[in-house]
This record gives sequence, C-alpha cells and structure tokens, in this order.
Amino acid sequence: MSLKPRVVDFDETWGKLLDTVEGVIKLGNVPRATWNDRFSDVYALCVAYPEPLGDKLYSETKKFLETHVKGLHKEVSKADENLLQMYHKYWERYSRGANYMNKLYGYLNSQFIKKQKLSDADIQYGYGIDINEQLMDIGELALDIWKRLMIEPLKDHLVRMLLTEIHRDRCGESPNQAVIHGVINSFVNVEEYKKKMKLKLYQDLFEVPFLQETGDYYRAEAAKLLDENDCSQYMEKVLHRLSEENLRSRKFLHPSSYNRVTNECQQKMVAEHLLFLHNECKEIVRKEKKEDMQRLFKLLQPIQSGLGEMIQELEKHIKDTGLEAICNLRGDNVPPQFVESVLDVHTKFSKLIQNVLAGDQAFTSALDKALTAVVNWKPSQRHVCKAPELIAKYCDSLLKKSSKGISESEVDDKLSQSIIVFKYIDDKDIFQKFYSRMLAKRLIHGLSMSMDAEEGMINRLKQACGYEFTNKLHRMFTDMSVSSDLNNKFSNFLKEKEVDLGISLSIYVLQAGAWPLGQSALTPFAIPQELEKSVREFELFYNNSFNGRKLTWLHHLCSGELKFSYLKKPYIVTVTTFQMAVLLLYNNCDCMTFKELLDTTQINEKELTKTLQSLVDVKILNREGESNDRKSTFLLNTDFTNKRTKFKITTAVQKETPQEVEQTHNAVDEDRKLYLQAAIVRIMKARKVLKHNTLIQEVISQSKARFSPSISMIKKCIESLIDKQYLERNNTSTDEYKYVA
Repeated sequence: MSLKPRVVDFDETWGKLLDTVEGVIKLGNVPRATWNDRFSDVYALCVAYPEPLGDKLYSETKKFLETHVKGLHKEVSKADENLLQMYHKYWERYSRGANYMNKLYGYLNSQFIKKQKLSDADIQYGYGIDINEQLMDIGELALDIWKRLMIEPLKDHLVRMLLTEIHRDRCGESPNQAVIHGVINSFVNVEEYKKKMKLKLYQDLFEVPFLQETGDYYRAEAAKLLDENDCSQYMEKVLHRLSEENLRSRKFLHPSSYNRVTNECQQKMVAEHLLFLHNECKEIVRKEKKEDMQRLFKLLQPIQSGLGEMIQELEKHIKDTGLEAICNLRGDNVPPQFVESVLDVHTKFSKLIQNVLAGDQAFTSALDKALTAVVNWKPSQRHVCKAPELIAKYCDSLLKKSSKGISESEVDDKLSQSIIVFKYIDDKDIFQKFYSRMLAKRLIHGLSMSMDAEEGMINRLKQACGYEFTNKLHRMFTDMSVSSDLNNKFSNFLKEKEVDLGISLSIYVLQAGAWPLGQSALTPFAIPQELEKSVREFELFYNNSFNGRKLTWLHHLCSGELKFSYLKKPYIVTVTTFQMAVLLLYNNCDCMTFKELLDTTQINEKELTKTLQSLVDVKILNREGESNDRKSTFLLNTDFTNKRTKFKITTAVQKETPQEVEQTHNAVDEDRKLYLQAAIVRIMKARKVLKHNTLIQEVISQSKARFSPSISMIKKCIESLIDKQYLERNNTSTDEYKYVA
C-alpha cells in the first residue's frame, strides 16, 4: 500500500467502510484482511488529495452511530419487564464494539481529531469557546451518543427498576447480579473518558436516589427492630444488617459509593437512635457485658461524638472499681495491698480495652484518667494523698533483705509493675522524698537485697521522670562506692603510721546535699573512750586527703558489734552507737544510775530513755527503783541468756515514725517553694513582663511533671520573690509583673 496522498472517492470508500463499521459495532465476524483494508481506507480518507476528508468521515460516522443507538433504544423500550436485561445485553455489545471502532479509527483520532481538540489552557481560560462543540475521539463519541440517546431517555425507568431489584435482594430474593452491576457500571463507564467529574452522571442519576431509598428503608427497619427486640438483640441485628448492606454494595455498586452507603445506614440505624443506645450504655458498662460492649463500640465508633458517653461511663466505672478496691485497706500490709489492688484494676481493664474495644486510644486515655483519680484519691482536701508514701514503702519492702520467699526475678517483675502505678502519681516529688529516705536507710544499714535490683529500680524511675528526678539517688550510690575506696585508703594510712586501733572500723562518708538525713536528729554525744582514737585518726586522714571539707558525725545512724564475755557463754551482739556507749560503761561497774549514764554519755534525756528501754526489753540490763527513769538504777544482768550466740537488738531507727513522715511532708513543702520560685524566675527572666494569670499557667505547666502546685502556694512564692526584689509589680497594670534584672 502506498502512503502517498491520492484522490479518493468518498462515497465508494465510505460504503465499504460502513459495512465493516456496522459489523464491528455489532460484534460481527470481520475477516482480518477486511479489517486491515479498512485501516487503509481510514488513512486514505484522512490524507486524501487535494483536500483531506477526515471531517466528512467524522460526520458520517457520527450519523451512523446516532442512527444505530436510536434503533437500539426502540428495541430496549419495548422490553418492559426485561428492560434491564435487554439494556445490559446491548450495552455490553455496544461498549466492546465502540472500543474496536476506536482502534479502527486510530489514525483519524491521532491526526485529525487530536489537532482540533481544545487544550486544558483553552478550557480553563478560553473566552467564547463552546466545549461541547469540540471533536471527540471515536470511542468517546460512541459513549457520548449512548449517553444522550439511550441513557437520558430511559433514565427514570432504569433507575426505578434498579432500585426495585436491589430492594428484592434486601428482602431475600436473588435478582441477576451481573445485570444490575453491569447496568449501574454503564453510568460510570459511559463518562470514563472525561478528565474531570467522571462520576457525575453516576452520582446524579443513580447514587442520590439510591441513598435516599436506602435511608428510608433502614429508618423503617430500625423502627421495626426497636419494637421487636431489646438493646442487645437490636445491636446484634443492626450489625448484621450493616454487614449485609456492605456486601450488597460490593455486589452492585461502584467503589466510590461503598462508604456513602455504609454512612447512610449508620445514620439511620445508629445516629438517629443515639439517645437510646447511650441510655443503655451505663448498664452494659457497669455489668461489663463484654459482647454487648463490643457491639456498642462497633456501632458508635463511626458516628461523630458517638463514643463520648461510653468513654465517660467506662472511666467512671473504672474509677469506682478502683476506689472500692483501695478505700478500705487496713492492717500492717497496706502498701502491697494498695499497689496490687491498683495493678489488678489496671490489668483487668487493659485486657478489656484490648480484647473488647480494639485497643482504642480514647478508652486507654479514659483508663489512665480513672486510675490517676484512684491513685491520687484522698478523703478530703485537708488530708494528704497517701499513694506516694505507700508506693515508696512497697518498693522498700521488695528491695529489703527481709522479703523472704521471693526470687530476684519476681522482685524485678514486681518493681517493673510498680512503675505503672507510680506513673499515675501527681505528687512525684513526695514519692521521691520517701523513696530517697528509705534507700538511705537500706544502704547505710546494709539492708538491700541486691544492689543490682536497687540500681534497676532507679533506672526505671529515670526512664519515667528523667535524670534530674534520680540525680540524688545516683549520687547516693556513688558515695557508697567512694566510701569503700576511702576505707581501703584509711587502712593503708594506718599501716604506714603503724597505728593499731584495736577495733575494726568501717565508715561511710556521704554528701550532705545528696542524702536526705539532715542534722535535725543530731544529739549531743560523748564518744566512748574505746572509739575516740579511731575517730581522731580518721579525721586526721580525711583532712589530709580533702582540704576544706567538714565532717559531721551522724552517731544516731551508726551501729557496731560487741562481744559479751562476762556470761557463761560468749555472745556477739549488734547494737546502735548509743546502746554501745551505755554498755561499754559496764566494763568498769555492774550498776549505774540514770543520772550517771546521762552525764557520762551526754545523750539527750529522751534518746537515752529509748536506748535504756531497748536494753531492758531484751534483759541485758535490769531496772531497779521507780518506773520514772530519772530515779532508776540500771544493773547489768549477769544471768542473761539467749538461744542465739549472735543476735541484733532491734530498734525503731529503721522504721518510719509518724514524726518522720510529717518531717518528710514538711521537707517536700519547702522543696516545692524553692522549685516554684526557681520556675517563676526562669519564666520571668525569659519573658521580662507577664500577666498574673499567664504566669500562673506557665508555672503549673512546668511543675506538673513533678507535682500539682496549688494556686495559693504559687501566689506566696510570687510575693516572696517581690520581697526579695526579683520581681516587681508593673506601675501601669495591677495584674502584671516585671522581672528585675
């Protein structure tokens, strides 16, 4: 075949082309040779000499397609009851034929039509250009003609019959799925060539009335189900209906409609009955009906603000359950009972949220809010929240050597679990103060079960609250290892001087700023002669090693071992320094009065009374005279016996007394004032000028990680800083502060 333009007889060539086009559009049998010849004919017409005939070919093809579709429309219109089947049959054939025709006219499309098509810029900015007049590819033209001459005249009848068939499907009958889906899809496919708003015909023609009909159907269905069923059955059946409709959408509709149909059903069956479901919600949550909770969650989750009531009810229920578990705890074992009760509630509802409520974040937040309220509960505003103290005591009981029957791995697990409860505490600084005091006692008195467990717990606290929170705790550990090195150096110092102390001595040197020991408990004390040399030598060694540091001896925290050699068998007894000072006096005599003991030891009267009482209780000393210690005489009991040859005289030193608890809370208050003042200065230094309310909010924001400060305390701190001339009130505004540089 020659590609050179030539003179072409249009009528003759179109006559041959028309036979083939008719065969193609009807999916007839077109031989390959004929097909190839018609390609050549289309090309010849488009490049004909002296004048191309593409315009005329396009016009004749358009007339043919219009005539053909009009004929099909007449056939379909006669079908009545079988209208959908007939329409679907012709559409399937026509759409495939149009596709083949588009390929046959490939040269016309690419050379003649493409050049005359409007560009995107013409469409966007063109003035006086009629978009409808632009030429289409033959495939597009065929679809456009089908839309105008087939769908437009039949649309009302088609949609009515489609809705009827889908209604039949809802009622349990089985309409022809392929036909319904094919007809509905034709509304989409007929405009698939468009660049914009491809689904407009489908949405306007079918989707809008379908959604309206769906809404009406399920509104009536919901009313019927409510009349016939209780809430549990209603929810079960609604979920079943939603599942069915979801499947139905996928059988018949275009994917763009899936969510819209589901939303319409949810609106009519759930959103319009929210009041009913919310009223039933309380009982479902309180009785923990897991199946009903799961159904309710599935129904309410997609509805805007649907879950709010359920979240509130669950939060209230968790709070009530938690408070019921902790409010009536009694006895000596309250700390473990408290922590384990909170953990039980946490575990129970965490599993419920995970398994029943799909781990939804809103419910997890409700659990956290409820347990925060439980853990920080106090009977009244005047009372102090006990949780920080109880959790600290719980950790103390686990970390002490006395925790029998529990392996290290079990202790580790329990400590990890305790962090869950710890995170809910508002006043973490109170916990820190109690924990540091208990840690100090464990370290000083050698009561820790394991140093690894101690360090592991501090690392957990550090992860939860940051380095600043555990800084002092780490320094306490450092002091213990430094003290061990110091004792070795002291031993070498004594060897070099060839000094023999006559006793075995081990000393802890602790930083005053890191250890919560304070010096309020210090009492006057005359060191026994037997210890004087040791103390003097250590002070000499320490002052030589560290210039300018001051040692303060905390005798009330010290202990030692004495060997009793005056009895029938020897005993080794662990005693406090005060008990040791008293007992060493009996090396020279068997009987001493209270006044003699007081004058010799110089211990204050209250502390001496406690010390003597502890020795009388174990029968190492006998009291003679009046019950008033000041007029009593204390004799060494030479008939003392004990089942054990090595024992310890128990003392209240390692137990938390009510006075110490009160001191701890007072210390926390003082620390809080300093913390708040520092926060206020930091904020004001950065901002220079600030309104009263804004300053209060910023201080609360900075402090909430450690504790929840009261407004009154913040105001007092502001006043204190004004007195110290860090801040001043602004002259132009009564509620504004200025930073004084």
